[in-house]
Amino acid sequence: MKRILLSVCSCLLIFNYTQAQTGAATDGIKKSLETTNKDTIGWVHSGIFSFGINEGFLHNWAAGGEVASLSINGVFHGNLTHFHNNNIWTNNLELAYGLNYAYSNSFVPRKTDDRIDFTSNYGTEVKGSKNFFLSGLFNFKSQFTQGYDYSIPNWQKNPTSDFLSPAYLTLAAGASYRRGEDLDLFLSPAAAREILASSRYTSLSAAGNFGIDSGKTSKFQFGAYFSGRYKKNLSKAVLFTTRLDLYSNYLAKNTTDANGNIVKKDNPGNIQVYWDNLFVWKAYKNLSLTLGLTVGYDNNQPYSKTYLDKTTNTIQDKNQPGENLGWIQINEIFTFGLAYKF
Repeated sequence: MKRILLSVCSCLLIFNYTQAQTGAATDGIKKSLETTNKDTIGWVHSGIFSFGINEGFLHNWAAGGEVASLSINGVFHGNLTHFHNNNIWTNNLELAYGLNYAYSNSFVPRKTDDRIDFTSNYGTEVKGSKNFFLSGLFNFKSQFTQGYDYSIPNWQKNPTSDFLSPAYLTLAAGASYRRGEDLDLFLSPAAAREILASSRYTSLSAAGNFGIDSGKTSKFQFGAYFSGRYKKNLSKAVLFTTRLDLYSNYLAKNTTDANGNIVKKDNPGNIQVYWDNLFVWKAYKNLSLTLGLTVGYDNNQPYSKTYLDKTTNTIQDKNQPGENLGWIQINEIFTFGLAYKF
């Protein structure tokens, strides 16, 4: 009996030691992968998930304000990497969604954020180089649900976007410079892009949204593409990630009407810009502050001070604040809530 107990205890000790060593080895691999390219045993993953809720309630409040409100925001950034025999395959998934509920609009949910962004990059190391790769990249961008301009009348009947409207599919061949997980740069002189708009809402395609010709549901582009990612632990409690995407469409040209008059100026110099930044500060255990700022520019999405009121079929002025920002697109979130890093 004693021999059996000793054997069991020995097995348990060996198992625990092996698990500890395996865990330490995995942590070591993850740590080394932050700054170097090393062979991995299977897939190595990393990422962060942040979720926050903000609530407010007022009753007979002398200063006035929204009687009741609730905001929900969620952000996910995940990475899956496999590096073996000088071949590397990285996959990045970025998701974001936010809703706001307010008493003044009968708690009808209004979106504050909505993004789907997936990138897959496969590369083969250039012989004699530790950080340069010949790569092929695929990127998909879209959103989960319908989007609206809440400043216009009857906004419920006039969505400005939807799932797969738009959807951006990019396939590119080029070269990558990668220094572990903290820096990843990709440049392609040959990048094909397809822009899609669902035919579910004819108003979207009929208006020629997202750069798609009026009445069509897709648009093909071909050009140069750059995508850069950088991740840095500014301290034990603060994580910073940033990403910059640039796209130049070689096929861009001015749009003219039936009389040959230019109705929209465009050329390859109108570079499409997408710059995403995320700060996560771990305040206590899984409690955190998350700050996200996304800035974009797309010649296919100009800023318009006016809109068409389909009820009266007349042009109305939006009178929105921040009009001096022109065509620049800005999305900013600030959330206090839960964050899980893996």
